[in-house]
Amino acid sequence: MEDAAAAAGNGRREAALGGLAVLPDEVLCAVVDLLSPTDIGRLACVSSVMYILCNEEPLWMSKCLSVGGLLAYKGSWKKTALSRVNLCSEHDEIYQKPRHFDGFNSLHLYRRWYRCFTSLSSFSFDNGHVERKDDLSLDQFRSQYDGKCPVLLTKLAETWPARTKWTVQQLTRDYGEVPFRISQRSPQKIKMKLKDYVSYMELQHDEDPLYIFDDKFGESAPALLEDYSVPHLFHEDFFDIMDYDQRPAFRWLIIGPERSGASWHVDPGLTSAWNTLLCGRKRWALYPPGRVPGGVTVHVNDEDGDVDIETPTSLQWWLDIYPSLAEHEKPLECTQLPGETIFVPTGWWHCVLNLEMTVAVTQNFVNQSNFEHVCLDMAPGYCHKGVCRAGLLAVPDKSIKDIENHPRMSRWNHTDMTRKEKRLKSSEPVRTSNNANLCSEFELSDIHESLGDQVFSYNIDFLSQFLEKEKDHYSSVWSPTNSIGQREAREWLRRLWVLKPELRELIWKGACLAINVDKWYSCLEEISACHSLPPPSEDEKLPVGTGSNPVFIVSDNVIKIYAEGGLGYSIHGLGTELEFYDLLRKLGSPLMNHVPDIIASGFLVYQDGVYRTVPWDGKGIPDILAKYYPLEVSYANGSFPLGLWSKQLFGSSNLTDVPDKPIWPYMVTRKCKGDIFARIRDKLTKTDVLNLASSLGVQMRNIHQLPLPHVDHVFKSGNDDIKAKENSIFNVALVPPEWKQVVSTLDRRKKNLKKHLSNWGGSIPQVLIEKAEEYLPDDTLFLIKFVKDDDGDSVYVAPSWIHSDIMDDNILIEGTTEQGTSTDCIIDKDLNKMDAIHIIDFSDLSIGDPLCDLIPLHLDVFRGDIDLLRQFLRSYQLPFLRGESNNDMYKSVQNSKFSRASYRAIG
Repeated sequence: MEDAAAAAGNGRREAALGGLAVLPDEVLCAVVDLLSPTDIGRLACVSSVMYILCNEEPLWMSKCLSVGGLLAYKGSWKKTALSRVNLCSEHDEIYQKPRHFDGFNSLHLYRRWYRCFTSLSSFSFDNGHVERKDDLSLDQFRSQYDGKCPVLLTKLAETWPARTKWTVQQLTRDYGEVPFRISQRSPQKIKMKLKDYVSYMELQHDEDPLYIFDDKFGESAPALLEDYSVPHLFHEDFFDIMDYDQRPAFRWLIIGPERSGASWHVDPGLTSAWNTLLCGRKRWALYPPGRVPGGVTVHVNDEDGDVDIETPTSLQWWLDIYPSLAEHEKPLECTQLPGETIFVPTGWWHCVLNLEMTVAVTQNFVNQSNFEHVCLDMAPGYCHKGVCRAGLLAVPDKSIKDIENHPRMSRWNHTDMTRKEKRLKSSEPVRTSNNANLCSEFELSDIHESLGDQVFSYNIDFLSQFLEKEKDHYSSVWSPTNSIGQREAREWLRRLWVLKPELRELIWKGACLAINVDKWYSCLEEISACHSLPPPSEDEKLPVGTGSNPVFIVSDNVIKIYAEGGLGYSIHGLGTELEFYDLLRKLGSPLMNHVPDIIASGFLVYQDGVYRTVPWDGKGIPDILAKYYPLEVSYANGSFPLGLWSKQLFGSSNLTDVPDKPIWPYMVTRKCKGDIFARIRDKLTKTDVLNLASSLGVQMRNIHQLPLPHVDHVFKSGNDDIKAKENSIFNVALVPPEWKQVVSTLDRRKKNLKKHLSNWGGSIPQVLIEKAEEYLPDDTLFLIKFVKDDDGDSVYVAPSWIHSDIMDDNILIEGTTEQGTSTDCIIDKDLNKMDAIHIIDFSDLSIGDPLCDLIPLHLDVFRGDIDLLRQFLRSYQLPFLRGESNNDMYKSVQNSKFSRASYRAIG
């Protein structure tokens, strides 16, 4: 009978699918999931089997969750999805009586159906793998559990109001209209009102149910924060020192039905966590650091260290994989009961399954125990990230003996592995057969050859061996999965150094791992000694600010070491900055009173284990630089061969920068008076900020009116790029040589736009990165103002020096006004206040349209305040644009829509 049924099923399947019958059902379902709802509806009419596949609820759940925003469940995912994309109204009856077809069976669909309707009541109480304690003293916790193993604590939440108030019924009464964030495998952010979510929980039969996982619940429902307190064992949190809007997500409200839960993961940034359950039961499975669970694959990108974990859902793992594990391969397990708090140490893998409807709160934290691990995970590179999560699976050239010595390790399956992405997958215990060249495609530094017979250890000294020495914090790509951005990481470490002096030994170790501070401090000591500066004090050992280069303040001196972008970018940054300062001195520009005074500049070279300095004033090319960075400099005969025009040529060329050279440019300046505007802006009066806008208007005009260095011939690279613009509406022969280089640079940047934006560490949403090119014209010449005057002659706005990084952390403000000063009297009464600012960090100097400075100024410094912009423009003394002459300028403004500031600002 079974054979007959199978034959009947196969017969209907083959007849209904035709040539597609060779594809497994899971592949067909994946293909259908790629279609739009309208096309799915059409496909459902093709055959009986397609009708079945196209009416699967998981398919329509996927379609529904592909649309972000506020979600209200309509009783079925098909109806919900169609209403979300406006293919049916609230009251449309989209269902006829469902059609049933005999003679078709599918093991794939049956397993999915089983997961949708299975009950978890058969899960028994745990066997005591995880210790249960009523409570612990802080000393007991630190010595026995913190950073070592999980523990269940039964009495930490006894006095919380949440113990009685956080039931689904009470929460719905109090917060039913509040939208909460939903955690689900979806590229879109989904929210549901709590009352709608509770209704969904009661109606749903999903194999992977939605659950509330909201890190902003304290903002959506602030009163919830009053219902619980952080347990005394977890009070220490180094991220508390950060501003709230800068620290990574750290606390979550979790509400979910039976069968929902969190799939296998290691907590972000190698933080530790505590989770308190208020109602229901949760089943936990845990593996120690370095032990990849069965069925899980860890992807580590070797370009940026991005970590991605491929895992089945929690329910799938418990139902399909767990039963097949040998006893010695099974994880630590426990069942968490209401009122219990579980502690999960740094690096531990864990998977959670809700056995009933549950409500919980959880927080991640950084303390003395895991601080170095968190810092290590911030470091650039990929090998150490793989080792922290997958243990010796991530290490090349390890013998089978090495791996077998670790009883929890499983072999590395490197099927379909490329150099760009390493896949670390657990399957079965390691055997000596079929593993001769286990990791031959993994290429890393020689440090691993010295490991000998060591077995995996989560000790920080062991893990730090896998840092890639050639990777540097300031010049390497920041991983998009890091818990905080580069700038935030530097600011965080600096704050810890200043505010927690009793922990400086620990903080120094973490800073050495995360930002190579020991290397840059050695550079600082050599520069200070060479130029007879006071030795750095203990307070001055860490870099300051959030810029892209290490900057130290020693007494009244600022030492900046150029590291961003590699050696080529750095030397041109210093060369251009020195040329700019030389120009200010020659012209006697009033801007000299608003920029730092240069004390010294040169190169720092590392040879034979010793740092030494080579002075350089920007003129000529030192022999030591030619040795490490051979250049064909177009302007070698000029006063500043690595100045502005060489920098423009470098920026528009396709030359690959030279990495990993032991030479760094540096500059020493006198510390300017005043405070960084970014740090004090919230304390200033509106009058103070209006004064700042006035002073900025004067000084930015001083920058933009400086003459450019002489151009004695046309750039070859820029010329070739311009000639290639055959479809340009402009007569390229009339393009001035200064603009040819700008256009060539813009074209090159446009080609690398997506990669450049992605490398900013996640500060720009991916959806905007994908659309960024749409905001730019096909022909970048449109961004330059070229028009014809009344006589038919070419008229253009001359390019200017531009700062290129005029942000609130590059402005120092000294003078302030008293509260109540009238803003109407600023120009006449407070002119002296206009001299109370300094502009710093000219390493990104370039040429182009002055609007390139105005846009970040308005968005970052003025935060879009139109009053501040008006004050700035009034002080700048419009017209803002500069032409060959005033007549040319006014003609150009009148004659072309592409000359409008609004259009060019968008570009």
